[in-house]
This record gives sequence, structure tokens and C-alpha cells, in this order.
Amino acid sequence: MKRNFSRGKSRAIVGCGADLYGPRIQEYISLVTTLDATALRETYPAPSERAVRKTLPALDHHMRRFISLSPFLCMGTSSDAGGDVTPRGDAPGFVHVLDDRTLLIPDWPGNNRLDSLSNLASNPRVGLLFFVPGMDETLRVNGIAEISVDPVLLRRWDVGGKHPHSALRVTVREAFLHCAKALIRSRLWKDDYKIDRSAMPPYAQMLKEQTGVAQTTEQIQASLEDSYTNTLY
Repeated sequence: MKRNFSRGKSRAIVGCGADLYGPRIQEYISLVTTLDATALRETYPAPSERAVRKTLPALDHHMRRFISLSPFLCMGTSSDAGGDVTPRGDAPGFVHVLDDRTLLIPDWPGNNRLDSLSNLASNPRVGLLFFVPGMDETLRVNGIAEISVDPVLLRRWDVGGKHPHSALRVTVREAFLHCAKALIRSRLWKDDYKIDRSAMPPYAQMLKEQTGVAQTTEQIQASLEDSYTNTLY
């Protein structure tokens, strides 16, 4: 069957880096031919019945157990300002499963940019990807997030008397276990692709070069070490 790959046209942004959302954005906007949803579907095999049916409207006992073992997740958000993916991590069980449709996620100290939280303030849709070290399968959860600063809620997390600045209450809309192919290909939990840290410059040096701030590399490094020691929570 001959497939028509030019069914629809849309405005698309081409380019990269800081210019993507900067003042030169109009220079990178052009009309391009793109696949519409129907044409895109025709370029791939149909998903198996199992792949379709595995999506659940709520967390089952396997998913709840997975979250209890997970010390790390990636959180995707978006708004008119753009998209963002941020890491969240702590000891396994740091994400609380309130019930089969509700998750609670603490927001411990970070860089205070509030990229994800700002997105959620205007668009509450959120995507979560949970990882368990040593396990190649992952867990995907999509839902609606509400930002809470309720002191009673925040006291659910206590590290040396410290509590998170806020927490997300995520209402689950859909959840499913994701197969292991990506992590098998990347060998994420193996040592094959683990680098010697000297392969990249120290973080402080990269920050100095990228930001041009008045602080020296040594001052930046000292500031980072202080934050890792004293304001991790």
C-alpha cells in the first residue's frame, strides 16, 4: 500500500538551543509538511492487544508495589511557555500512594526555578515515569496535578524536622507498566556505558562557563557542596 506522507501541513519550529524560545523565534518558523495522526499510524505496525489493554484507569497492586520501591522518577509538564522534564528522587517510598487514584509527591529544595510547578499552575496535566534500580521495566502514570502547601499534608514527610515547601497531589487518569526495551538497549543498570567522571568537566566549571557569573569556579563549587550538605532537605 502506498502511503501518503503529505496529508497535512502545520507550522513548526526548526532550530535548537536558546533561540527556540528566544526573540529570534520568528526566524525559525516555517511551513513544513508533517504527518497527520492517520498517516503516522500507518507508518507503524498496529499495537498488540496486550499493549492496548495494559493501560489501567487506576493503580493496581503491582503498580503500588512498584512505586513503593522507586527512589526516582521523571516528571513531564507543559504550558504555553514550553515543555519541561524534571527529576525527582529520594528514598524508596518517597511518593505516597494515598489510594488507587491519588499520589502525593514532595517538592524538596532545588534550584527554585519552579519550571515544572509554574507549568502545572497553568496546565495541571502531568506525566510521571518511575524507575526501580535493577529493574528494566518502568511505570508510566498520567494524571492531573494540584499543588498543595497545606502544612498538615507536608508533615507527611519529615527529615530531621524539615518538610517540603509544597507537594503535588496527582489524580491518576491512566497508568501502565512499560516494557524493558529502552533500558535494555541503554544498559542503564550495567557498567558498560558508565563513564569516568573526568570525561566531563566539573559541574561548577560548566556553570561558570555557561552563566558568566562573577563567582569563581571554586566559589561555585563551595556553594554547591554547602547546598548538598545543608539544604538537601
